[in-house]
Amino acid sequence: MAAGLFGVLLLILVLVFVYIAAGVRIVHPYQRGVIERLGKFKETVDPGLRLIYPFVDKMRKVDMREQVIDVPPQEVITQDNVTAAVDAVVYFEPTDPQRLLYNVSNFMLAVTKLAQTNLRNVIGEMSLDEAFTSRERVNGTLRQILDDATDKWGVRVVRVEIQRIDPPQDVMNAMHEQMKAERTRRAVVTEAEGAREAAVTRAEGEKTAAILTAEGAKQRDILTAEGEAQAVRTRAEAEQFRQEVVAEGEARAIEFVHGAIQDSGTDDRVIAIKYLEALQGVADGRATKIFVPADMSAAMGAIGGIAELFNGDDGDDGDDRAPRKPRPIRRSAPAAAPAAEKAPSKGSSSGGAKSASSRAAATDAMTPRATRPAPATPPQPGRVSPPPPPGG
Repeated sequence: MAAGLFGVLLLILVLVFVYIAAGVRIVHPYQRGVIERLGKFKETVDPGLRLIYPFVDKMRKVDMREQVIDVPPQEVITQDNVTAAVDAVVYFEPTDPQRLLYNVSNFMLAVTKLAQTNLRNVIGEMSLDEAFTSRERVNGTLRQILDDATDKWGVRVVRVEIQRIDPPQDVMNAMHEQMKAERTRRAVVTEAEGAREAAVTRAEGEKTAAILTAEGAKQRDILTAEGEAQAVRTRAEAEQFRQEVVAEGEARAIEFVHGAIQDSGTDDRVIAIKYLEALQGVADGRATKIFVPADMSAAMGAIGGIAELFNGDDGDDGDDRAPRKPRPIRRSAPAAAPAAEKAPSKGSSSGGAKSASSRAAATDAMTPRATRPAPATPPQPGRVSPPPPPGG
């Protein structure tokens, strides 16, 4: 009897344990629990350990994480009548587990069909090129439409992405040809622009080089001209200095000769002797011309002075008396010079007479006027013989 009672108690304990274990529920952090009692919504519970009444309450768990739905490819017709296959991806996250369970029976299918129909409408309002280049606008439009439609289902559409847009093969070939032509055009344009920029750069370089060359030539010419001017100026100054030095030297030589003549007491007799020696040297030569002095009166006066000199020397007695100073003889105007010039001797030319006359006049000009002797006798026309040498 006691053993049977113990067995009944043990059975009751086991049944109680099983009943309690059947009522234990664990809700994960990414889930929410919806408890139904006798088929009626009771409450929504948060993650953790939860106890329900078995066979009376029922808990349905809802995943609250962001989920993705792959929309299968959909044939759409663009605004320019091009058929293209478009598929998309929809990202959503539940916000209200109660509405998600009770407002829609199959949420995945509903969202897929809704995305396909709205994708057809959005792409149909665009051309194919716009659909390729305006994916951001397509994504934004679809997300807004799906978010508004799924709001009553307790779901928020996060974003919609267009995966692919596949036009027909012939359109693809045309697009490739168009892209190739565009690439070729860009290459040609780029090459032309590069050639133009290269030509412009080359022209600018040549211009700069020409300008620099011209400036260099200008500077070279300026420096050359300045150097030549400086050289001419230096040569002129050197020539001026040379002439000044030569003139100064000649002046000093003349002064020295003049001083020497004055110091040595040279008189008309020495000058007459030098005159005769010069006349002898002029007349000496192979020419058949005869040189006749232009101023015959001066020559005859000089000869008379020499003769008087020798006569006076013979009368000296040889004592140490001072030499007798010659008397100055006043020279009258020559009268026979024109006659001598008018009556040249035989065999003489006019050129020789003129040269001899010029030499005689120069010699006569060198003789001081105060010491020139007067002519003794007027010259006779005709051939004039040279005077005899002194002492002969």
